Amino acid sequence: MEQTAAAVPHGPGLNSSISPSGPTHARLEPLAESDFETLTRLAGTIWRSHYSAIVGPAQIEYMLAGRYTPDRLREYLGSSERWMELLKLDDETIGYCSYARSAVPGEMKLEQLYLLQQHRGKGLGAMMLRRVESEARSQGLGVLMLQVNKRNTGALELYRKSGFSVREAAVFDIGNGYYMDDYVMAKPLEPPA
Repeated sequence: MEQTAAAVPHGPGLNSSISPSGPTHARLEPLAESDFETLTRLAGTIWRSHYSAIVGPAQIEYMLAGRYTPDRLREYLGSSERWMELLKLDDETIGYCSYARSAVPGEMKLEQLYLLQQHRGKGLGAMMLRRVESEARSQGLGVLMLQVNKRNTGALELYRKSGFSVREAAVFDIGNGYYMDDYVMAKPLEPPA
């Protein structure tokens, strides 16, 4: 049986235990420059194991090469518009999430939410999602939106169970002859209690 810990009040980018329904030692920590190499390796492991059947190895390598460069990752450091946090269980980094203010007023975008395969099904992905929702609410934003590949059935199930619905289907040209065939999903957020 998993133990729980009380949530700790915090703002974007501050350390926090992420509970109330996950392992006691799970926590989110803001991305630091010293984490870039760890994050890049973790992203490679997760993407290669999860997306090979969805988009294929060549597109995975193209997307990893463009998304996890030091310059791209530095965009999260000290920003007041976007955040990235690493999910740690004890001293092991096992996942990460990023989120940003959308170009649409009143809306937050969940950019990324990834977790190592062996830690899925334990409520950790849902805990990261609740964290992002909480941050959006604390900033007075009323909608959380995201893009998810139409063939990513596990993620689609998590998002639907969490109250998201499909806003539109869209194909995004990401360059080099590659496309993302996604659903854009959205969830209205209740104001903070």
